[in-house]
Amino acid sequence: MANTPQSEKRARQNERRYAVNKARRSRIRTFLRKVEEALASGNQEAATEALRAAQPELARGVTKGVLHKNTVARKMSRLSARVKSLTAVA
Repeated sequence: MANTPQSEKRARQNERRYAVNKARRSRIRTFLRKVEEALASGNQEAATEALRAAQPELARGVTKGVLHKNTVARKMSRLSARVKSLTAVA
């Protein structure tokens, strides 16, 4: 339990940041799910559009400190490769 005014303020700030980061992480996951669904459907145009919409969200997660930059780079690379392979098959 927070005992000093400083630790009480830090506890309040942590709660607010937790809520903001949780919402941001959820938003990123939603964009990733849309890409996955488009890939599963086999629709190359929809997958490309979904990936194009997801990329700025992923990058924003890095700048806001929600995700590590290498994690985002890996996710973007793998998704891009899957979308590209979908293009080659179609």
